[in-house]
This record gives sequence, structure tokens and C-alpha cells, in this order.
Amino acid sequence: MAKRADFSKAGPEPRKGMPSPRLSESEFKERYRRQFYDPAFRPEADAIGRLAEIAWQAYTEGRKSPITRKAGQGFHNPDYDLSVEWIAAHEAVEAAKRRYEDKAAPSRILLINGSSRSEHTCPGEMSKSFRLVELARTALAARRGFSIQILDLARLASEYGRRIFPCKACFSTAAALCHWPCSCYPNHSLGQVNDWMNEIYPLWVEAHGVMIVTPVNWYQTSSPVKLMMDRLVCADGGNPDPSQTQGKDAALAKKVELAGWDYPRHLAGRLFSVIVHGDTEGAGEVGHSLADWLRSMKLDPVGEAAELDRYIGYLKPYATSHDELDADHAVQAEVRNAALALAEAIEKRRAGSFQTTGIGLEDPRPK
Repeated sequence: MAKRADFSKAGPEPRKGMPSPRLSESEFKERYRRQFYDPAFRPEADAIGRLAEIAWQAYTEGRKSPITRKAGQGFHNPDYDLSVEWIAAHEAVEAAKRRYEDKAAPSRILLINGSSRSEHTCPGEMSKSFRLVELARTALAARRGFSIQILDLARLASEYGRRIFPCKACFSTAAALCHWPCSCYPNHSLGQVNDWMNEIYPLWVEAHGVMIVTPVNWYQTSSPVKLMMDRLVCADGGNPDPSQTQGKDAALAKKVELAGWDYPRHLAGRLFSVIVHGDTEGAGEVGHSLADWLRSMKLDPVGEAAELDRYIGYLKPYATSHDELDADHAVQAEVRNAALALAEAIEKRRAGSFQTTGIGLEDPRPK
């Protein structure tokens, strides 16, 4: 848990002045009923009206976390009422950490498909990113001692109820206000539920190595990858003890940070590989951006073989892009090699022979 410190000194007051986003009762209920636009719901209009009234009361009362329990031992304030959903997320992360640290357990690699394209929704076709992930998975499957997990971010666009909500930027108010894992969601009063990140955090924590495969979208990484990236900010200096800031008390969080914050790096030491592919421009820039982000979180690079930025079907028609990948045997081999390089580095790291230069040096600029 986060260290104790003297919070008695006055800190800067949080700045205010933005217009209120509050809805009127009629606006709220109209927006709530839009979930039931399908005429099949019409026979239940009265029931939906009663549900809308319950939701309105939760909204007006701000019932973000309607079910709580005392934080208990190990927290700064054992009597603070913590969300039971956050406690479950915290326990899942702690269990994942134990799996990561278990020297007798298999080496774990997380393969991430960053494309939102899927044959199961509007595009009607799988993505090249998914195919590249499968090439990596197949190469790793032949290697003994590894457990492979695939995170398919395309499910954000194709699976019912899958969401990654945007980061609310608590960290920018004060580092201690950004909780690990994120406590901003679910927010039941705002209908912000079914957030996927509480399932994604343990996947990152338990992994000894992570490979991200993403296309270039408008000179940037894909929107699913960016959503996940932003929500992983809590893994890089976030506060594992919400009781220390009485939940989301911004003024108290400022005091906590200014009393001395050690910016705990919750994913430090994992190894990474990045595969970026494009068809016209931006692959190199996106690849560097992702690698810089991962290094900033203190994950370690494997080497040149595990970081690729390539063009598949450069300036060719989109309709034949999969044919271009079929014909590009070199890029297929490079992706397989990147996966194997990651696996080799993990084996060496776990055996103690893959060391990162500078371990143990104090960072004079931890922010």
C-alpha cells in the first residue's frame, strides 16, 4: 500500500469554473429511454418508465458505487468505505502479481490485437493485425514453457457490452488521485458500467512479455489501443490505496502528492514487442510512440528484432490488402521472429541473464 506521510500542510485548491454537465429530469429520462429504441420494448414501456425513475434517483444522488464495505487491514484508513467492485479489481490485480512472481509458473505472453476491424461487424472482414497476432501465437505455441493470452481489442466494436471508457485524467490533478487499479469506473450514477479495463489490468500484470500489434489510423495508433493506453496511466505511478485520498477528494490528493510521492511503477520489468503496419504513412512514428510509451512505464525493450514498422500493400487498393499480406512472406517471417525474440528474452530474464542497464539507480525525475 502507499506510504504514510504528513498531510497536515495546506495544498493548492482545485481549480473550478467549467460549465455543469448536469441534465434536467426530462433530458435524463429521454436519454435513458434511448436504450430501448427497438419497438420490441414497447410492451414494457411502463416498466422502463419505472427503471428510468430509479436511474434518475441514482443520478441525482450521485450513487457512483452503491455497494461498499470497509477497506480493512492494509489500507491507510481501514474504516473507509470502498467499492466492492474496486476491491474485486484490486484482488484480481494482486492475484495476477503473484502469478507473475511465481518462478515455477509458465512464462506468460500477452498478444494484443489493436485493430477494431472484424468480420463480425460492419467491415465484414478480419483485420491484418489479427492475422499477424495469429502468426505470433502459432510461433510461440511450438515453444515449451509458455502460456499465451490473446487480448482482441476488436471486441470493443463487435461484442455486446464491451467498453473501455476514456481516462478522466485524475493524474493531472494529483498523482495520488489516480488509483491503481482505476476507480473511476464503474460509475453507476452515470451509467458508466461494463468497463473492460478491470479484466485487462490483470492480463498486463501477470504477463512477463507483451506484444502489441496495431495498424496505423490517421498517423496514430488505433482508437482501441489509445483507450487502453490512457487507462493504463494508473499502472505508472498510480495510488494503490483509495482510502488515502478518501476516494476522489482532489484537495486531499494534492496534499498527499506534495507530501512526497514515489510514483510506483506497477508494470516495471515486463518485456515488450511492438508491431505496427500501415499502407501509406505513419508506421515508423506510431511504432516509436508505442515503444516510448512502454519504456516510460519502465517496461523493457527486447531489441530491434522485436520492434517492427512495416508497410503492407503500400499505396495499393484496400480491397486487396489481405492478398498483399499473403504475398509478403518476409513480413510474416519478421512477425514470427519478433515473437520468438520476445520469448527468448523472457526465458533469459527469468533465468537472471537478461539484465536491464541501470536497475537500482534512483530516478531523479520520477514523474
